[in-house]
Amino acid sequence: QVQLVESGGGLVQPGGSLRLSCAASGFAFSSSAMNWVRQAPGKGLEWVSRIDSGGDSTTYADSVKGRFTISRDNAKNTVYLQMNSLKPEDTAVYYCKVVVVVFRAYEYWGQGTQVTVSS
Repeated sequence: QVQLVESGGGLVQPGGSLRLSCAASGFAFSSSAMNWVRQAPGKGLEWVSRIDSGGDSTTYADSVKGRFTISRDNAKNTVYLQMNSLKPEDTAVYYCKVVVVVFRAYEYWGQGTQVTVSS
């Protein structure tokens, strides 16, 4: 079964840094692109970042570009999100997501990890 487990969330001050991790299992991780998506309190889902299967191509939402860095370690089946220069508006639950295609596309989400940015 596909399983995604996020960790690394917590409370940080504005301008601080945090590194999120997503441990994956149950699918061909090394052949799959991975995403981070977040949801702020009372808000909808916002896509944050994507990394291709080999870790060579990355994309970011304009709101985090230049501050966040996505990476992966295929040997550990783990994807990371390094968040620097955090702002209060970055406060959200951060989810790891993968899309697996088998005739059709299936989305799998982790449980999410809370990030709170406050002074």
